Amino acid sequence: MAINRKMDFAADEIALADLAKAISHPARIAILKILAQQESCICGQIVEGLPLAQATVSQHLKELKAVGLIKGTIEGKTSCYCINWEMFNQFVSQFGVFAELSKNASCQSQSCC
Repeated sequence: MAINRKMDFAADEIALADLAKAISHPARIAILKILAQQESCICGQIVEGLPLAQATVSQHLKELKAVGLIKGTIEGKTSCYCINWEMFNQFVSQFGVFAELSKNASCQSQSCC
């Protein structure tokens, strides 16, 4: 039986991995692009901008909302979503650590691999 060793890592590493996993699908990237282009929450127009069924888009929205990258409200049959910019900027900041590390990586100037 496989053992999940995820909890053996630091909380910030787990959080960053969860966020990266949430945006690892092209549909979720497309959804974030659609939401980022709007000045207000979107109700229903997300499905129109994607080549996916409404149920599939709903599942992708659920994944993005679960990690906090988007916020949403549901009133009856209407769902409205927008980017949670605080969480999104936190993700960008955390991921930016890799850019800083790459500046100092000694193997970049060598052919070590």
